[in-house]
Amino acid sequence: MMRLPSVRRSILLLGLALPAAGCVTDRVVPNSSVPLADYHARHPIVLAEARTTLDVFPSAEQGRLDRHTAKQVYAFAEQYRDNGRGEVSVLVPRGAGVAPSLVADIRHVLALGGARGVTVASYPVADPRLASAVRLSYAGIKANVADQCGQWPSDLASGSSIEGWENKPYWNFGCATQTMIAAQTSDPRDLVAPRGEEPADTELRERGIRSTRGGTDPATSWQLTNSHIGNVGN
Repeated sequence: MMRLPSVRRSILLLGLALPAAGCVTDRVVPNSSVPLADYHARHPIVLAEARTTLDVFPSAEQGRLDRHTAKQVYAFAEQYRDNGRGEVSVLVPRGAGVAPSLVADIRHVLALGGARGVTVASYPVADPRLASAVRLSYAGIKANVADQCGQWPSDLASGSSIEGWENKPYWNFGCATQTMIAAQTSDPRDLVAPRGEEPADTELRERGIRSTRGGTDPATSWQLTNSHIGNVGN
């Protein structure tokens, strides 16, 4: 026969075990108590009305447009043809001794690239000791980051408060990445919707169908002649 103190002790232990058994549940928390701010939402890339610029510096051959710079001006004109509107502005530094033949070369390359309506004006030189460039610009849609990078509203290593203890990315995190993606986007409209598909290569498709029907490999077989690739060391 069990003694009364032993019965009380057993009941007490059982009462303590029941709440603990109720705590053994799934530890996966669907919603974190500490929200994590995503840098895409904190530093979004937006399409804004802005001017795209290109600085053209005179080359060693004064008065002419060198080959390297001509390619830059041509690519600038192609961007204007795709995303720009209005006129292309050519600003010549006042008093810098830019030859009229250089401006004529710039206008000629712009026309070859598809730019129409070029206006030429001048601007004052702020510091004569620095190289003065011929500034090209046009208005259009440009991809930019909504806010400015380099903002640090809170101290990452603050020991005077518990603000830095939160499991959150710091404010400037991801801003440089977003800025570089926006700057490297050739057509800002690609960030909004994908481009339309190009027409299919009918000849390549028919060749693949004929090869499959004939029981041959439809893959392309590349033949290398007069090449030592793959035979290094033999």
